[in-house]
Amino acid sequence: MDNPIGLLPPGLESLAIDRQKETAAPSGDLQQEQFLELMLTQLRNQDPLKPMESGDFLGQIAQFGTVSGITELQQSFSSLAASLQSSQALQASTMVGRSVLIESGTVPLDPQSEPALAFELPSPASDVRIVIGDESGQVVRQLTFGAHDQGLVDFAWDGLDASGVRVAPGRYMLEATAILDGTAQAISTFVQAPVESVTLSRGGQPPVLNLTDIGAVDLGSIKRVL
Repeated sequence: MDNPIGLLPPGLESLAIDRQKETAAPSGDLQQEQFLELMLTQLRNQDPLKPMESGDFLGQIAQFGTVSGITELQQSFSSLAASLQSSQALQASTMVGRSVLIESGTVPLDPQSEPALAFELPSPASDVRIVIGDESGQVVRQLTFGAHDQGLVDFAWDGLDASGVRVAPGRYMLEATAILDGTAQAISTFVQAPVESVTLSRGGQPPVLNLTDIGAVDLGSIKRVL
């Protein structure tokens, strides 16, 4: 940002520089009290035959106020950003060891697990269906839930296929549809996963949560903490 001294008329610039050397403000910038003192000095020393118009003085004050205001605003934003980042880091650190609900179209299955899942309805639905398929695209199981109200609905998959046989461990696809206002529409599905660790990002970016069997996800993408 330009030094406010550069915004002063030529007659005041040398006075401002001398005044700055005397007071030596820690920031190195011309302070408001110094600026007003210089303005008064200019008034006392102006040519009586060619007085400066009042509009010129107001313009100088407005210029100084703009520069000073921008500096203070930037400092406020920097302070707010640092505070928010610290708050996010603290919030993320409390999630380690807990489980979260994250939007996903796939679900990992190990030999013993029964994945905790959910779907979300933007409005009441007359019919909800969840199709679970393997990585080759073959349908493994279809779950029906009938009518449901708007909101988040929890459910679980027992890991069995349509014939009641336990399927092999791996990653399975989720496809959910619902009848909304008489039309079949795709809806979002969510999976539950434990938080293993947290990575603190730089540059004002939100922390990243590292989830078991899912990987890294942004803190803002968490639907619910369990």
